[in-house]
Amino acid sequence: MKREIWKGSEAIAEAAIRAGCRGFFGYPITPQNEVPEYMSHEMAKHGGVFVQAESELAAINMVYGAAASGIRAMTSSSSPGISLKQEGISYMAGAMLPAVIVNTMRGGPGLGSIQPSQADYYQATRGGGNGDYRTPVLAPGNLQEAVDLVQEAFDIADQYRTPVMVLADGLIAQMMEPIEWHDYKKRDLPPKTWASNGRGDRDHNNFVNSLYIDAPSCEKHNQDLLDTYKEIEKNETRWEELMVDDAELLITAYGTPARIAITAAENLRAKGIKAGVFRPITLWPFPYKRLREIVDQTSVKVVLDVEMSGGQMLDDVNLAVIEHKPVKFYGRLGGVIPTVSEIESAAEKAIGEVK
Repeated sequence: MKREIWKGSEAIAEAAIRAGCRGFFGYPITPQNEVPEYMSHEMAKHGGVFVQAESELAAINMVYGAAASGIRAMTSSSSPGISLKQEGISYMAGAMLPAVIVNTMRGGPGLGSIQPSQADYYQATRGGGNGDYRTPVLAPGNLQEAVDLVQEAFDIADQYRTPVMVLADGLIAQMMEPIEWHDYKKRDLPPKTWASNGRGDRDHNNFVNSLYIDAPSCEKHNQDLLDTYKEIEKNETRWEELMVDDAELLITAYGTPARIAITAAENLRAKGIKAGVFRPITLWPFPYKRLREIVDQTSVKVVLDVEMSGGQMLDDVNLAVIEHKPVKFYGRLGGVIPTVSEIESAAEKAIGEVK
């Protein structure tokens, strides 16, 4: 199959178009500006609509309206821009509207830096808006996986009628890599009979709404959402595990740091330290069960969590592991990228402390 060199943000945009996205609404912010730029000159060629909104708040509410009509809609932004979109994401979750949101993370808090970071993990996995809602969060580890997951994200969104977030970092957005365009396995999805797109042959109007004045009605709606989230946990939890069968030290990482950790693990093995890597692909639902099985059923003595943050995924790693094996942490902040040698040194220290 033919391989092509693409820049990350542009490939993400092209992947969305190939998945049937026909409405993109966004606002520029570094380091994901190439996504709306690409959409601005490509969407019309495919019968789609591109709108540069006047703000992030406007953009997410345009996504709400487009999704309510039944088309595949998307927005993208970077950390502080996603913060501004959180109210709209909560509204979409409450109204059960499918859409894809791409967050290319940068350093924070506030405006922070424009360098790659992973400091939005809490925001993405715990729900940055109000209410009892969750959104599936997909975390690609390379550009090929980014384009594959973006395409599948639209199917996941449509299947469960929920916003889906693709959580990347600035490196994935800005790097260039060879990728292959191939047909992802499309899901057998039901028609969008709920969409507010005209009465058609129906004898009633469809209303899209997240307001339930009556408390028992609101409770039932919330319970329905929780039931959906249980189905997502059951069907969509994903991870990658490398060199774990005989590992004594297990490195947990996602996104770009996972790539660096894999090289570090290979180097550690060359030094005689049996290292493995566990990479969550879905940050929510988080693969607690499999991570716990690995530390319980293998020779793992210690877990080292590596992130480009102060230790946000560390909370989930601890939930899975802490009562079973010791957990150590190594992180860089504000857009600083951990190096292979730094991870190796942190791993050697961690395994030395448990021997």
